Amino acid sequence: MNVRYRVDLDQPERDALTALLRGGKHPARKLKRAQILLAADAGLSDAAIAATVTVGGSTVYRTKRRFVEIGLEAALSEEPRPGAERKLTGKEEALLVATACSSPPPGCARWTLELLANEFVKLTAHEQVSRETVRRRLAENDLKPWRKDMWCIPKIDAEYVARMEDVLDLYAEASDPARPVVCFDESPTQLVGEVRQPIPAEPGRPERYDYEYKRNGTANLFVFLDAHRSWRKVKVTERRTADDFAHCMRDLVDVHYPEADCIRVVLDNLSTHTPAALYQALPAEEARRILRRLELHYTPKHASWLNMVEIEIGVLRGQCLDRRIESRSRLVAEVEAWERRRNASGARINWMFSTEQARVKLA
Repeated sequence: MNVRYRVDLDQPERDALTALLRGGKHPARKLKRAQILLAADAGLSDAAIAATVTVGGSTVYRTKRRFVEIGLEAALSEEPRPGAERKLTGKEEALLVATACSSPPPGCARWTLELLANEFVKLTAHEQVSRETVRRRLAENDLKPWRKDMWCIPKIDAEYVARMEDVLDLYAEASDPARPVVCFDESPTQLVGEVRQPIPAEPGRPERYDYEYKRNGTANLFVFLDAHRSWRKVKVTERRTADDFAHCMRDLVDVHYPEADCIRVVLDNLSTHTPAALYQALPAEEARRILRRLELHYTPKHASWLNMVEIEIGVLRGQCLDRRIESRSRLVAEVEAWERRRNASGARINWMFSTEQARVKLA
């Protein structure tokens, strides 16, 4: 029966199958079919091919038949399978999705597959619906009703758009040393010490540390980031009060940008991020001197993601703070080392969101 399905490959087909086996990621079944065709072309018997490729004789037969009758691409691909008829109609599937998006029954925090299956039986003529049927239909609609994301939903009004476009326009400007754009924010961090000394790594075994730890209080990180050049500064403090904010602004004016005519600062709406904080912490003349050199630009409420320094804080946490640091002195040393290395590397935030894109997205 198999003799009439003779595999005779031409040279381009042999080259294509050989290249398929040599490189790239392909399904295992496709690679086995390629091996079957090359072995059949070399004159091996079906039994020898089945033993060599570790497949059944029927697989060898079907692959050769599809090559002779349809061609190389068909022989390498999956043969269509009829499969079982779908249990749910289109309307029933829409009802299932709507149910999964609704509130769960009283006493239940969330929908589960079993709850949905039972509820669906009550709502339709089906006597039984399996959890697997529910799971597959939900997966096809990319729906997981047992999951929730906590999100800060902003109110998109005129003030939101005005502040957003103000900040985005600053990012889009060319670098101007006389009028730099500096993004500013703070981030708390815990000081965590070891109860038992970690065991260093060695070949074949990673470093091991005890699950128990000692909490040594907290510290605050004030982070400055220049939007147009590779410069960032991290200041470690005990708190994030109005006094701390005022002294950060004074450092920005007198230490970090003493030659700038005007420093445009992007910051969020924290209650201490106000001109009044400088008057609260410093003499009036000193506060006014600093504010004359500053221009404060606030992100919209619930839109701190528009502050470029948020990305930099994420980098700081991933590259430097993702470990146990037991004291403020060590935290200062580690952060300073990270800061020097990152400034020297020339790293910058590649900001991609523009005013035009925002208008399209927010319509």
